[in-house]
Order: sequence, then C-alpha cells, then structure tokens
Amino acid sequence: MAGSRTFTLLCGLLAATLVRASLSPPAVLSLGPEVIKERLTQELKDHDAVNILQQLPLLSAMREEPARGIRILGSLVNSVLNSIIWLKVTSANILQLQLQPSADGQELVVKVPVDMVAGFNTPLVKTIVEMHMETEAQGIIRVKTSKTGTTHLVLDQCFNSQGSLRISLLHKISFMINPLANKIMSLLVPALPKLVKSRLCPVIEAAFEDMYADVLRLVKVPVSLSSDHLEFDLLSPDIKDSIIQLNLRAKLLDSQGNVTTWFNKSEVSLTTPSLDSAPFSLMVRQDVVNAAVAALLPPEELMVLLDYVLPELARRLKANIKVISDKAADQMGRTQIVKILTQERPELLLDQSSAKLAQLIVLEVFATNEARRPLFTLGVEASLEAQFYTEGDRLMLNLNEISSDRIHLMNSGIGLFNPELLKDIITEILESVLLPNENGKLRPGILMSMVEALGFEAASWSLTKDAIVVTPASS
Repeated sequence: MAGSRTFTLLCGLLAATLVRASLSPPAVLSLGPEVIKERLTQELKDHDAVNILQQLPLLSAMREEPARGIRILGSLVNSVLNSIIWLKVTSANILQLQLQPSADGQELVVKVPVDMVAGFNTPLVKTIVEMHMETEAQGIIRVKTSKTGTTHLVLDQCFNSQGSLRISLLHKISFMINPLANKIMSLLVPALPKLVKSRLCPVIEAAFEDMYADVLRLVKVPVSLSSDHLEFDLLSPDIKDSIIQLNLRAKLLDSQGNVTTWFNKSEVSLTTPSLDSAPFSLMVRQDVVNAAVAALLPPEELMVLLDYVLPELARRLKANIKVISDKAADQMGRTQIVKILTQERPELLLDQSSAKLAQLIVLEVFATNEARRPLFTLGVEASLEAQFYTEGDRLMLNLNEISSDRIHLMNSGIGLFNPELLKDIITEILESVLLPNENGKLRPGILMSMVEALGFEAASWSLTKDAIVVTPASS
C-alpha cells in the first residue's frame, strides 16, 4: 500500500515538472556565436586587454618560479636571469575568439587565443632577442543559480588551456646566445600560463560580465506603441548548443507608466525556430504581439458625413436601404451620418504564412446630422488581412482587404430586416473609412532598437503559428 502511494506521489511530481517544463516565455532573444564573439571581443578592447598583455611582468614571474628545491638549479636560474638587462612584451594581439558547446550542450567554452612578441636584452649582444609566444585562455559560460533562486550567466573556470603554449625565437641568433635564449624560453613555459591566469583571466571574466549586463540593458529599452509602451525583462537565461537564449517576460504600460498587462510564462505553445545563419533572433509570442497591435489601435468612434466625403457610397447606401424601407430611404438627406465604433481591441491571428486581424465593429446609420436615433445599428465581425514588413529597423504593419464575416442587427428603427442585404455596401464603407484610419495609426511602425544596438542596420521578420520572429536583414 505504501509503495502504491509512493508511486502515485512520484507520478504527480513528474506531471507537475512536465507542466512547468512546457510553459513558454512571452519572448525569447537568441544570440548566435558571431554576436557573442563580436560583443565579447569589443568588451575585451574596452577593458584594455592588449595593454594588460603588454604589461605582463615576465621577468619577475620567472624569478618567482621555484627551482624545485634544488639549490644548484636555483643558482643556475639566477645566473640566467642576472644576465638579462630587461625582458618585456613588445607587442600583443588577441586573435579571433572561438566558441564551442560543451559535451552536454548546456555550457559554452570560450577560447581566447593570444599572440605576443617578447624581447630581451643581454650584454652579450647589442640587438634585442625576440621571441614569439602563442597561448590561449579558456573559460566556461554557464548558467548560475543564486541563493535566492534567480539565474544568470557567468564566465568562470578561466585558465590557460594545456597544449596551447608555444614559444619560439622570432629570428635566428648567434650560437653564443642560443643556449641563453633556450634557457629563458624554458623558464617562460611554466611562468607564462600562470601570468595569463592571474592577469588576463580576470579581464576576460569582467568583460563577459559587462557584455551580459549590456545585453540586458538593451533588452529593457522600452518599445514605443503610440502613447503606450512595451517593456521586456529577463526571466531566465539558457544555453543551447552554441546559442545563448534569454527567456524574457514582458509588460505593457500606459502613458502614465502604469502596467496594464503582465505577460509571464504561459501554457501557450511556443516553438523556437533554429537560428540557421542568422546572428540573432527575437521571437515574440502571439499574445504579446496582439497586445502591441491593440495598443496601436485603441477603441474609438468615427463619424462621417457620407454624402460629402464619399458621395457614391452614400448614393448606394441609400439605394440599399430603399430595398428594405422606402420611408427610411426618403428620410436620408445630404447630411446623413455613418458612425463606426470599435468598442473592443482587435485580435491578431498568426499563421506560418499569413496574419489576420479580427475586429468587432458597431456601425450606425443616421438619416441626417440632426437625427438623435440611428435608423439601425449593426454589429460587424470583421477580419482584415495583416501584412508585416520592415523599413530599416522598424517593424511595419499594414491592413488590407477587410471582410465582413458576420453582420448582426443589434437595433432597428425601420423594422426587422436581414442585415446580409447590406453586407457589400457596409464592407465598402469600412474599407473606405475604417481601413485608412487604422493604417494611419500603424504607419509609424514599431522601432526595434535592439537591431541597431546589436550592430545591424535593418531587420527582417517571419511568422510561426504562435509568434513573430525578428532577425537582422541579410545584406
């Protein structure tokens, strides 16, 4: 009996774990190897890593190397070092960084190759004897969990990778100096890796910390949506093969800075597409995109003197109403008014190849501008083709081809009638009045500042069944 209860408990815990694992974040920023390497390389420059290499205290490091407790060997080392007037790094370069996933794909191995030329001078010769030194620092990028349970990325376990050290003479020298040069190079073999670990590794770790903080700062830059704005923040980081994946939460704020909608993990499915050759991608879940579009298209009321603005449509509307009621048609004057109300926020529906905007519209027709009550009120379930495109680093949206899918008679002062009789003319009125108005509000687009901040001039986009994906435009 106890075994059965234990089994039931384990099944319950497993099911809860699977539910948590299936939760999807509101947005995912995926950084590919090229972006990681470029930004870390820039941070190493900003931290003056090359200058630190040029200031490596080679001579003092060699003096600190123990002579394995052998007095004679210690005397030999001292005699070699005492014959050197000076020894220093004359030039240094950090070569192209290398990035590769760990065996389990949960960590990233960063290799920082270093190329240096060092020179020493001795009373035996007038010229500087130069040595070519190659080595490599290596660190691990991983997800670290703090005591409070929050997770963040760190680069640690930095060391001088074995087998990467190579020291050779840059030029041929006389046979008199050759033994001395060989002894100096042999002393540098144990000293240089320790210098790299003590002097360069802290710089690499600090550079990654600043790079990570900088990425989080650009993630938090508000996305303007007319008077509202959308903000992202880190939910949790992850590493998948060679990609750093930042799972983001989101919130929508009004013009006063008050949060109107929170977006957290959801059971809504979210399939993260592979980066392929893209340097990075920002995937935004459908409900977040929907809220952004809704913020750009808030509920509003439009009133149109139809005969003045669209006389042909006014004539056709009157003719259609005449089929329903001669009396109502006769009441319609030059100042007839069509009132369009979008009382609810629209809903964006995504597919892998297309997007649609579903909108509930209330349409009222007044015989004249002095009429207090409408001839009738219709409820229209409309759908519009939504076309995304980009201009530079702005994501644009344009609405086309409105369709009145269902029309309901909500109120009538001219008796009951089938609202489908007015479907065509109502659709044309919406296309001529509502569509240009909404496209005007969408025209500024949504600035994707993250694109430029990551070093790219233009954005591209694609759709999945549950998200929109923004990537840099291919050059």
